[in-house]
Amino acid sequence: MLNRIGQDWQRVRPELDAAPMLTGLLLDRLGSAFARHIEQTYSEEGINSSNWDLLLTLLRSAPPQGLTHTELSDLTAISGPSMTNRVMRLLDKGFVERVVSEKDRRSALVRLTPQGRELVERLLPQHIEREQQALSVLTNEELSVLTGIAMKLVEHLEVGTVGEGVGAQVGI
Repeated sequence: MLNRIGQDWQRVRPELDAAPMLTGLLLDRLGSAFARHIEQTYSEEGINSSNWDLLLTLLRSAPPQGLTHTELSDLTAISGPSMTNRVMRLLDKGFVERVVSEKDRRSALVRLTPQGRELVERLLPQHIEREQQALSVLTNEELSVLTGIAMKLVEHLEVGTVGEGVGAQVGI
């Protein structure tokens, strides 16, 4: 497929170096294919990847009383309005709850409900297994190289020298 696209660009615009576009297309297809593979873990529960990420963040990073929307945004790189939308969806499903902060009555904390914790704990092994399956074609050395290259690109695109305001900072 990429060979055909490269040949088409060479035919239509021979002076054009299409290599960056082809690499971008390859990375986009990889990301989409990886996401589709992983989403099979939680899609039957009516959860999308953004909501799953939020549930995982609450499981791994939240103290028992929960996290504020700002803290969740910082840990997930989700903007305020998007965070509110995701929290509302999970509230509707009964997976999270909001509690008024004891420190600041104007602030609400978000935490997993017992139902939300049970869901994440039940699906987490399957999630990890799906990721392992997806990456199983790589040797340990290849996986290390891929991780290093991906980190380098993420740092460059999100906080590096690409340009002002490019990308959101994501905590991996």
